[in-house]
Amino acid sequence: MILAAQLSDTHFDLSARNTERVEAVMGYLADLPRRPDVILVTGDITDSGKPEQYAEARLALTADIPVYLLPGNHDDRANFRTGLLGEPASTAPVNSANRVGPLTILMLDSSIPGEPSGELSEDTYTWLRAALAEAPADGPILIALHHPPNHLFSPIVDVIALADPGRLAAIVAGDQRIIGVLTGHAHSPIATTFAGKPMITGPSTASVLGGEWEITPPHRVMDYAPDPAIALHVIDENHALTTHFRTVAMGGWLTEPRI
Repeated sequence: MILAAQLSDTHFDLSARNTERVEAVMGYLADLPRRPDVILVTGDITDSGKPEQYAEARLALTADIPVYLLPGNHDDRANFRTGLLGEPASTAPVNSANRVGPLTILMLDSSIPGEPSGELSEDTYTWLRAALAEAPADGPILIALHHPPNHLFSPIVDVIALADPGRLAAIVAGDQRIIGVLTGHAHSPIATTFAGKPMITGPSTASVLGGEWEITPPHRVMDYAPDPAIALHVIDENHALTTHFRTVAMGGWLTEPRI
């Protein structure tokens, strides 16, 4: 099997709080008896795209297994490239194709510079078609992006979700190798389907955003009390996708309840 850990919406903001929460998650993953094969970070790495925030993220997200990242609406493409990828500054979409054993992970940049909502540009669709053509004919594929292409019953996220999701849906439905779609943005663990495939939205390490039955905008929108959470995706030998969600307690691991 392949085990992929998904972190999302880390929102590094030069505060000790958000950094410590990611460090706790990375420590949890490092201490697992069976460690992940890869760590995916699905956007909003930083809170405002500043170079200092990317420097903070680079240190906290360092691991001795592959870590693949994509931008979210709070990120800055140029600073993302220079601060996290060691590449020259550019405002072009940050897309990447990554192999983990037989698994191909296609990371799509759905950010729109200066806008909170999402879109896959024509350049990204051209890139995606080429990446799918180059992927192994018999290997599973995961697609990851920041903005969910589905309605999630979140009054905050649904109005700034992915534009024109039907275009992506046609690609996902039309390729049997694609076993699922991973997203961030919603600050909540959500499991649904998109184009007939599993769609998993990873929780945020920074905070929790409620559904329409929980919040009363502009008040009681974001909850900063819960511990950081992650998604753990298992891809088995039959290329089936199974996801577990975990909360990483900031107080550490207890083998028995305190009395």
